[in-house]
Amino acid sequence: RMPMAELADAIVQCGRDTLERAIALVRDHPRWRAKVVYGDTDSLFVHMPGRTLAEAHAIGAEIAAAVTADNPDPVCLKLEKVYSPCILQTKKRYVGFAHETPDARVPPSFDAKGIEVVRRDSCPLLVKTQRTALQLLFHNKDLSLVKRYVQRHVAKLRAGRIPLGDLVFAKETRLGTYSKTPGASKPPAAIVAEALMARDPRLEPKFGERVPYVVVCGEPGGRLMDMIAHPRDVVDSNGTMRVNAKYYGDKVIAPAMQRLLGLVGADVGAWPGLRWTPARSDAKRRIVVIRMPGARSHVLRFALIRFSFIGSSIFTLISPSKK
Repeated sequence: RMPMAELADAIVQCGRDTLERAIALVRDHPRWRAKVVYGDTDSLFVHMPGRTLAEAHAIGAEIAAAVTADNPDPVCLKLEKVYSPCILQTKKRYVGFAHETPDARVPPSFDAKGIEVVRRDSCPLLVKTQRTALQLLFHNKDLSLVKRYVQRHVAKLRAGRIPLGDLVFAKETRLGTYSKTPGASKPPAAIVAEALMARDPRLEPKFGERVPYVVVCGEPGGRLMDMIAHPRDVVDSNGTMRVNAKYYGDKVIAPAMQRLLGLVGADVGAWPGLRWTPARSDAKRRIVVIRMPGARSHVLRFALIRFSFIGSSIFTLISPSKK
């Protein structure tokens, strides 16, 4: 905490004023025809329909120059990249093909922020499935191809043809900070760490160290904490421990895919081989969906222009009418 709260508040308010002026400037410009759809402390999403990749870069450069001129030195807005197509899931969670130049012949790079494909607490199975599914969607604009791919991958999972290494979670443990009240639940990684320490105290993980575990089959209706094991124990069990394919399909893959593909009209829980019931937090999640006027069903085509202030970022969301 800063020793002078008034100074901290002044810094935050100054940044907020800068952001609000940028929002008003973009919104009120008649030629840009822009609509601000999201703004936060250090980020801004603006929807601009009917723009090509080259036009997006050109207008983005104009926005950067105008906002820079509207602020005192050394505040400077820099255009970083254009995303086309893209999915904006929630604030700070988006994915798309990043174009750093207006030349459409230059291949874009796959870029994601905040979603499972780039999070270290996801298992490799979900990361690979989600990345490939999104790339199929962005390349082909065809949700049926994504559906078939996900169904095939889940079928391989249920048939036991997924390597054990792809099913390993690795999450941080902070032993000594969890409740000692009888019956209090602990994170799965902490339970596995304590089981290892019971066999050999030298296996105690460092504070914040990631401990690997997998979910195995247990009693019907059993708790997750009763169905976790260290990967080494699964290998040494000679088949007595089996990976819980139902958990990975219904509780890992399906919810994560629904959060993204639901924005383009998919109902992953209704796909054969997958079952998913939305959690309360998912049902209350507020998501901004922007579709291209006149686009085919399940065709995703819009772009995200990324700018950055010194020490913060501004984003602009654009929807091109053609490639």
